[in-house]
Amino acid sequence: MNFFEKYLLLAEKNNSRLCVGIDPDPSRIPPGVTMREFLLSVVESTSDMVCSYKPNIAFFEREGIEGVALLDELITIIPREIPVILDAKRGDIGHTGEAYATAIFDRMNADAVTVNPYLGRDSVSPFFNRPEKGVFVLCKTSNPGSSDFQDLLVGESNQPLFLHVARQAQEWNINGNIGLVVGATYPEEAALLRSEGVELPFLIPGVGAQSGDLEAVISSSSDRNGGGFIINSSRGILYAWEEGTAGDPGCAPGGWQDSIRQAAEQTRSDIMATLDR
Repeated sequence: MNFFEKYLLLAEKNNSRLCVGIDPDPSRIPPGVTMREFLLSVVESTSDMVCSYKPNIAFFEREGIEGVALLDELITIIPREIPVILDAKRGDIGHTGEAYATAIFDRMNADAVTVNPYLGRDSVSPFFNRPEKGVFVLCKTSNPGSSDFQDLLVGESNQPLFLHVARQAQEWNINGNIGLVVGATYPEEAALLRSEGVELPFLIPGVGAQSGDLEAVISSSSDRNGGGFIINSSRGILYAWEEGTAGDPGCAPGGWQDSIRQAAEQTRSDIMATLDR
C-alpha cells in the first residue's frame, strides 16, 4: 500500500481531508506543559479527525538533538494507519539526495515528504523512486514571496514557472506517488493548474493562520472527481487554546486539549461541508 492509498483509506474512515500540521513553538505551549506532553496530546486529541499529520522538521531541528529525538518519538507514537508527511523541503543531488531519502523514509519512517524541485529531476528522484512513499513537490507556495520566482513567465509558451513545475512533476509520476504543494492563498493559480490538466493531488497549506479562503480553495483545487487535495492547518489548531475563555485566558472549558480538539473538529466540519455543496 502506497502513501496515497493509505491516505484515502483513512480519509474515508475519518470522513476527513484535514491534515494537522505540527509546528511546535515553545513560546506558545500552555504554561507548565512540556513540548513532548503538548505534542502527544495534540495527536491524542485529533487522531480520529485527520487524514494525515505534517510535522515540520525545522521546528524540531531548532531544539537540537532533543528536538530530533522528539520527532522520532512522535512519528513512532502516531498510529500507523495515519500517514505522516514530513515537511522537510529537501532537494539535493547525488549521494546527498539519497542520504536525505534514507534519513526521512528509513530512519524516521515518514510516509511522505515535501521536496524542492529547483535542482531538477535528479534531486527529487531519490524520493519518488520509492513507490510506497509519497512526494509533494513545491509548486505554488502560500508565502507572499512565492511570486519572485514561481510566477515568472518562462519557456516558449510564456507560462508561469509553477505550471512548468507541475507538468514536469506529472512526467515524473511513473509510480503514482507524487503530489504538489499549492498554497491556499492562491486559489486562482490552483484553478489554472486544474484547467491546464494537472491532476496530481494537492497538499494545501495556508488555511487558518495564513487566511486562505476555504470555499475558494476547494472549488479551485478539486480534481475532476471532486477530490484530489489534502488541506493542512497548523497554527490555527495547535494554538487554538490561546483564544481562551472569559475568566480563563489560557484554556477552553475542559482544558487546552479540548480547545485543540474543537478547532480540529470545526476545521474538518468546514472542509467537508464545503466539499458537499
